[in-house]
Amino acid sequence: MLEKLQELVNADTALVRRGRWLTADMMLEIGDVRHLVKIREGRIAEIAPLPLLAMPFDFAIRGTEEAWHEFWQPVPKPRHHDVMALIREGKMRIEGDLEKMMAHFLTLKMMLEKPRLAGRRDGA
Repeated sequence: MLEKLQELVNADTALVRRGRWLTADMMLEIGDVRHLVKIREGRIAEIAPLPLLAMPFDFAIRGTEEAWHEFWQPVPKPRHHDVMALIREGKMRIEGDLEKMMAHFLTLKMMLEKPRLAGRRDGA
């Protein structure tokens, strides 16, 4: 799903406009795999695997592979539909510059939900 994220977010002009003040490096951890998501003025500029040596990032969202898989289902099971719900369930966690993250949290959540919404349109 992550491979579709950049294309899906950048194609949504309303979402890009909403996030125009968001420029940050976000680390997404899916199980044991970490990716650096570079967001520039509301657009995802790059998604790249993080090497073993940590690269700096503004904030991180870490979750189990199962949690992300369920989160991206066209119709997630209860308490798997939202990052905050998964945090409450103990399946995800956030860290880093939380003030910056929370200032743009709705935009970030909308970005992360894009693969789920695309799955609904594809009939998945």
